[in-house]
Amino acid sequence: MPARLTLPARLRLRRKSDFDAAYARGRRIGDGFFAVTATQNDAGAARLGMAVAVRTAGNSVVRNRLRRIIRESFRVHQHELPAVDLVVSARPAARSAARAALHASLAVLWKKVGEPCATSRRS
Repeated sequence: MPARLTLPARLRLRRKSDFDAAYARGRRIGDGFFAVTATQNDAGAARLGMAVAVRTAGNSVVRNRLRRIIRESFRVHQHELPAVDLVVSARPAARSAARAALHASLAVLWKKVGEPCATSRRS
């Protein structure tokens, strides 16, 4: 039986201090559609935070569509990721991109986050 692919509260970044810590200490990885900031955590699992701004995505329909796509991709790939805090920011090109292109973009970014040098602590 495969592991459940849910997104409980313990796997989400919900406090401003969590986002601030990720931005301050994290490494940025990005492409044309998304920017991902990743920093190691002590939670033992990957945690997701999203920053989909009105300026970037536009109206609530588009913003919520992007959030759903990000959450869905994270749920599918969460067991392949190391223990990191991830903040995913949408870029303007994501607004009009096809769903398949967004999923492919996120899959590549998740693989980059999983590489050892992407999440190593700064000295």
